[in-house]
Amino acid sequence: MPSLQCHIPTFGHVLDTYGIAIKRQPITTLQINVGKVCNQSCTHCHVEAGPLRSEMMEATTFQRLVELLQNAPGVHTVDITGGAPELNPHFRAFVRTVHAMGRTLLHRCNLSVLFEPGQEDTAAFLAEHGVEVIASLPCYLEDNVNRQRGEGVFDKSIRGLHLLNGLGYGQPGSSLKLNLVYNPGGAHLPPSQSALEESYRQQLAQHYGILFNHLYTLTNIPVTRYARHLRQHGQYDDYMQLLVDNFNPAAAHNLMCMQQVSVAWDGSLYDCDFNQMAGLPIGGTPLHIWDVQNLEQIPRSIATASHCFGCTAGAGSSCGGAIA
Repeated sequence: MPSLQCHIPTFGHVLDTYGIAIKRQPITTLQINVGKVCNQSCTHCHVEAGPLRSEMMEATTFQRLVELLQNAPGVHTVDITGGAPELNPHFRAFVRTVHAMGRTLLHRCNLSVLFEPGQEDTAAFLAEHGVEVIASLPCYLEDNVNRQRGEGVFDKSIRGLHLLNGLGYGQPGSSLKLNLVYNPGGAHLPPSQSALEESYRQQLAQHYGILFNHLYTLTNIPVTRYARHLRQHGQYDDYMQLLVDNFNPAAAHNLMCMQQVSVAWDGSLYDCDFNQMAGLPIGGTPLHIWDVQNLEQIPRSIATASHCFGCTAGAGSSCGGAIA
């Protein structure tokens, strides 16, 4: 049963209590959600991605993003996410263009998509263009992964990691970076990122001969599909209370939204990927990439809501893992 003692303050009130003000600094990372189509339907997925979704970024939207990037030399990193980004028909053309611009490219990959029809050469394409791969692997145990992501996903994930290792990803001395992502399988906070990384490194090397660069631990954010999952199991209130009780001011000082902007598949702008899925527009006011001449015109104010406690609980959480 959900807790009857759940009293969730507003995120803004807690920030005020600690004297913390979050404002957008110069933007260094542009995160782009290229669509919600995916070959998987994970219970923790805040994007609510899946095989039955149809939302997909169009070529004109990609082109507008290229124009904005050309006038934003301070944006050194482009972070591509989805859904499964590989399934967008314009994905490769965009990667080629951004790579030629000399920006760092991050690509969030669920690994199993590498074995979908038409994706047989995707891993080689990523390596050719020096794309940093951030791969989902919520556990090094088969049962846990299949329970969270679907039957057979663990086997495909291991095959995908072997494929990437074979291309040089994660190998000593290689410039091709392979980072893994852990999400808790239940309504709890991630363990220590450094300790879990060491466990992953030992287990994957010993049992599968797999190498990688770093492990990112991500807190499951209570929006959309995961929020519904918590409510269906009577865990939502207790989980929110857990996040509030573990608020960490140090994490609040390092929130990813302070140097990053999120772009939806339709060109709408958001402070982060979680606000995007919660329908909370950038700075609280709807804005599209066609509404601005350059990224410097994006407001410094940042919209917040109760799900922001997920990024500030414990060691904190961002798309790059722990932040405190």
